[in-house]
Amino acid sequence: MSKKPNTEFTESSGNVFADMGLADAKELEARGLIGVHLVQLLKSKEMKQKDIATMLHLKPAEVSHLFNGHFSRFSTDKLLSLLADLEHKVTIQISPRKQGEPFQEVAFV
Repeated sequence: MSKKPNTEFTESSGNVFADMGLADAKELEARGLIGVHLVQLLKSKEMKQKDIATMLHLKPAEVSHLFNGHFSRFSTDKLLSLLADLEHKVTIQISPRKQGEPFQEVAFV
């Protein structure tokens, strides 16, 4: 029986992109959270991807990229615009940061 190698774990900062050392980690995290929410909304409509593409004025391949989580193909502004096209209000709130709070949050109601 072979001996199992020791596995090391590192606690996450809460942002996988920052953990990977990416310079634009905050933007990537926000875009990912917005993208996941957008896809959940689209899936809840139980429509075919080609019909979603028509509704949102996208190419079918772009809808496929959304559904596959390829959010880096879209700017944050584009994702927010798609939410508006789905009749969802987007609110950006700016406030002083308290110690220990993240600098950036994305919340869905």
